[in-house]
Amino acid sequence: MQRLAVLHTVSFLVDRFKGLLKERYPGLDSFHMLDESLLQDLLRGAATESVVPRVERLVRAARDAGADVVLFTCSSTSPAVDAVRPQVDVPIIKIDDAMAEKAVASGSRIAVLCTASSTVGPSTAIIEEHARKQEKPVAVRPELCGEAYKALMAGDRQEHDRLLVETARRLKGESDVIVLAQASMAHLAKPLAAELGIPVLASPDLCVESLARYGAR
Repeated sequence: MQRLAVLHTVSFLVDRFKGLLKERYPGLDSFHMLDESLLQDLLRGAATESVVPRVERLVRAARDAGADVVLFTCSSTSPAVDAVRPQVDVPIIKIDDAMAEKAVASGSRIAVLCTASSTVGPSTAIIEEHARKQEKPVAVRPELCGEAYKALMAGDRQEHDRLLVETARRLKGESDVIVLAQASMAHLAKPLAAELGIPVLASPDLCVESLARYGAR
């Protein structure tokens, strides 16, 4: 990998990924692009097909800027990324690929905890995709905690976290592994895993680790 483009739909992830990449791959040449409209439109119910051309334009702009690998950090755009991948000559990594792979390897009963409604379908689908690749039967249970998303958008992270912890505790008894479907929940993964005694997975760290497969160093 010579240059990595990281494409975001929420602004706070820009600094988050800058820090993760600097820590893990201090010599990596990377740059970040932000388009908040993609997630906003998907949350309003826009069809995947309507954002595919915009995702493709972003990828082509990243490639024209010298990127030889593109990373999308938004779970909700995963179906659009699937549509764009065959149309471009640069590899596109989805933030959830590494997490989904590990979730399937970690258990057969997989709870997928989401706060944004636009994430439920894509996050469920990517786990089922990796289950097919591993030829392993799994039961995927998506759980939407919309009130946590509202709290986060209102600036109340404490309430956001409280609602998610409460939901995760409820899911423990019927799950082998819990997936935190959005990067905004990632800070809860380690404390929840320690409390619940089962794997609790979040995408950012696993995604950044997986970049080594593409030559990041």
